[in-house]
Formats: sequence, structure tokens, C-alpha cells
Amino acid sequence: MRAARYTGEGRIEVGEAEPRTPAADEVTIRVAYNGICGTDLHIVQGHMDARVAMPAVIGHEMSGVVEQVGAEVTGLATGAPVTVMPLRWCGECASCLAGHQHICQRLDFVGIDSPGALQELWTVPASLVVPLPAGLSLQHAALVEPLAVAVHDVRRSRLREGETAVVIGGGPIGQLIAVVARATGAAVILAEPDAERRAFAAAQGATVVDPIAEDLAGIVEAQTAGAGADVVFEVAGTRGTALDATRHARTRGRVVFVAIHPEPVPVDLHRIFWRELEVLGARVYEREDFERAVALLAEDAVPADALITRVVQLDETQTAFDALLSAAAMKILVDVQGADEQGAER
Repeated sequence: MRAARYTGEGRIEVGEAEPRTPAADEVTIRVAYNGICGTDLHIVQGHMDARVAMPAVIGHEMSGVVEQVGAEVTGLATGAPVTVMPLRWCGECASCLAGHQHICQRLDFVGIDSPGALQELWTVPASLVVPLPAGLSLQHAALVEPLAVAVHDVRRSRLREGETAVVIGGGPIGQLIAVVARATGAAVILAEPDAERRAFAAAQGATVVDPIAEDLAGIVEAQTAGAGADVVFEVAGTRGTALDATRHARTRGRVVFVAIHPEPVPVDLHRIFWRELEVLGARVYEREDFERAVALLAEDAVPADALITRVVQLDETQTAFDALLSAAAMKILVDVQGADEQGAER
């Protein structure tokens, strides 16, 4: 089979690899599509070289069909469409024992800490496999993992119908948070300097703001009768947006930090004190978030086709990373099997 491997210094190389026969409790999946996410970009930029063992097969936003099942696996059959929730936890640490297995203190994030989905045949524990409804497109199903991130972020925020949410950052996760928030019944204000990303959010019903040219704080106040937003999601991941996030929250509002900040950044502690704000971290997802994401995609509640900028072949994986690093696309899928001959813009 073929696999795409990160080999350091920004390079992705595609070559031959040996498939691994599934153990008794494992499943081998013929990977159809793999999406490239922000964490993958961090890896290729070298930010996670201390964590990733090179050459590394990365990738965790995927869809595919079951190729082979281990002798002890039940409930999964060859040919079934599936995705993978790529978290392996120890079950023994304090986080696991408290019921927070998704943030296990010894978490194996599959596709980062162990081999991922940018290979034609991927063998994983059966416990990680999430079945998909038969009618769901495998291209759309490659969005389940990032959508589950957004579902978890919104659930963690306790956002309710009738509330107002501010989303700072209109990349793929910010857009999906806005979609999930709208599906919850909230009003959404999305701040994003890129005009195309603002247009995308506006088409999904969000109020959009250019935070460089417009007064985001003034617009939030105007739309909330001076109160501020019930929830603010910081998804941009910059020092400025982290500092600014608390400014837009109402008294006893919630500020959710979604973006990965590799270095400590300033936060307005006086604002947190003065308005009795809650500051929440939101990391990855739980099984119920994955299942909710599958349901939202199956219900056509997510503009999947609009989110997918284009599909490329496995041999073009390096090109896809380069395009995303230059912010020239929203979401690019890698057609791992080479079934999509068009490589078409979407």
C-alpha cells in the first residue's frame, strides 16, 4: 500500500508501506478521504517534532470502509462505512477515573502520537471505530472529526437557544462552531479579517465583522443592548485575540479558549474579576460529540460541500499542506485511494 509521511522540515513524502494485520480486537479500514487540520499544519511546521516520531504517518480527520476485522470484533462488518474517534486513553489515570477519558493524562492521540490515516489501509482498535449511516457521503464524513470538535466546544460552553455567541476566527473550526451554535438556536457574531471567510459565515446566517476595519466591541454591544455576549469562543489563536476575548462577554458570561496557543499569552484578569466571567478550556471531544456530529452531517445541517475547497490525490498531499499554510483554502481532503479523478474545486 501507499502512505504519506511527515519527514521533517516541512516535507511530506509519499511512498510504499506495509499494511498491518489486525489483532483480535482491531479493525483494518480502507481509508477513503482524509482532511488536513490545523494540528497537522503545526506538525508539518515542526512545532511538534519533540512529540512526533519521524517518519510519521499523520492524519485523523477521515472516512473509509471496513476492510478486515479481528477475530474478537463484533458489530462491525467488512464494507461498512466508518470513521474513527482517534483517542486512546489509559483508563487508569486521575482524569480517566474521574470520567474524563478524552483528556487522559497519558492520551494517545492517534495520528499524532501513533500512526494516522494518511495511508491506504489503517489498522486501529475496534473501540475507536464509529459507524456511519449508509446514505452519508464519505467526503462529507471526513468532516465528522472537526465537527465533533465544534460540537464539544459548544456543549462545553453551555450555549442555549436565544443566547448570543461571538466567534473570534473564521477558519474551519470557527465556521463549524458558528454552524453548531446556530443549530442550537443562538445568534452568532463571527469576527474574521478574510473577506471570503466572512462571506461564508454570512451565508450560514451569522453576523460578520471585519475586526480590523470595524469596531467588534461596539457591534456586540449594539446587538446585545449593551450587555455583551453570553459566550465568546476564541478560535483565532493570536495574542491579540486572546487578550480581546474577555472584552466581549456579558456579566457572568463564558469565554471558551478553543485555539491552541503554544506559548503563554496575556489575558485580561481584571475583566474576568470585574464581570465574574467563566473561562473554559475546550479540548478534543467525547463519543457523544462524535455521534452528534454524524447526525448533523446526515441531516444536512452542515454546509459540507461549501466547506470542502477541493479534493487532491495522495501524491499531492504536500501541495495541499502548502495551500493551507498560505491560507489559500478552507478545507482540503486527500483522496487516499485515488478514486476521485477530478481533484475538483468544491
